[in-house]
Amino acid sequence: MAGLGSARALLALAVLTLIWGYTWVIAKQALDFAGPFAMAAWRAVAGTGVLFIALALMRRPLGLVAPLKTAIVGLFQTGAFIALSTWALVDVGAGRTAVLIFTMPIWTLLLAWLILGERIRGAQWAAAVSTLSGLALIIQPWNLHASLQAKVLAILAAMAWALSIILVKRWRKALAADVLSLTAWQMAFGSALLVAVALAVPEKPTQWSPHFIALLAWMALGATALGWLLWLHVLERLPAWQASLSVLGIPVVAILSSRLQLDERVDALEAAGMLLIGAGLVLISFLNWRSQRRINSEPSP
Repeated sequence: MAGLGSARALLALAVLTLIWGYTWVIAKQALDFAGPFAMAAWRAVAGTGVLFIALALMRRPLGLVAPLKTAIVGLFQTGAFIALSTWALVDVGAGRTAVLIFTMPIWTLLLAWLILGERIRGAQWAAAVSTLSGLALIIQPWNLHASLQAKVLAILAAMAWALSIILVKRWRKALAADVLSLTAWQMAFGSALLVAVALAVPEKPTQWSPHFIALLAWMALGATALGWLLWLHVLERLPAWQASLSVLGIPVVAILSSRLQLDERVDALEAAGMLLIGAGLVLISFLNWRSQRRINSEPSP
């Protein structure tokens, strides 16, 4: 039965990777109907509503724990992350944006060093150098092109995501709540920020249509509600290093689907950069696996 449970968890991980990878193409298409900040707000509000409905139906705890800390996490994990990543999608392809966003593990490593004082060891530095070198090839800061600002926005989104992870780790005792409930509440706070930004920034009016509603439904029901439920299912049944493999798969799905559906192409430098980033993420995943294996092999006191 344990083997069956692991197989189901791996299937859930594969489905999650496909959903979250393809969502970048969905988000890119949705920008045809709304400005980036309005779309970010609609996406977050719809996703938050669906999560709270799921909590009620599953009879999970609905209480808000540590309101201020939860709000701060939400401002970074939902507010800044969704706003910056959606803004980046305006001028950068879905595949490129996903690759830049999923450099998050490296920024988490670096921020943990700066904020939490966690040491970075030899092989981790190699992963960081590989990823940062790949970023340089994708961004190409020596060329003052139109997408340079958008690529920087995507990296800032990755940093915001990484910072939210560091904050949750630092405040883990204060935020010791049901994970799905914490996710819903931080999304609620982040959504409030996104609504405020959408109301304050002039943009083209949202063009409501069945197509746009279907895209929003995918992001709210698929990427948010079903995505988080699958993620929690995976975390409960697979080691953390195996769950982290989704970080490798999601950008690949985004690149392939954007190439097939949106005809997005990458040049030689960008392709080399993606390979370097991929190598860095693979190395980080391997180091996490080795660390977890070492911990599991240690005898109990």
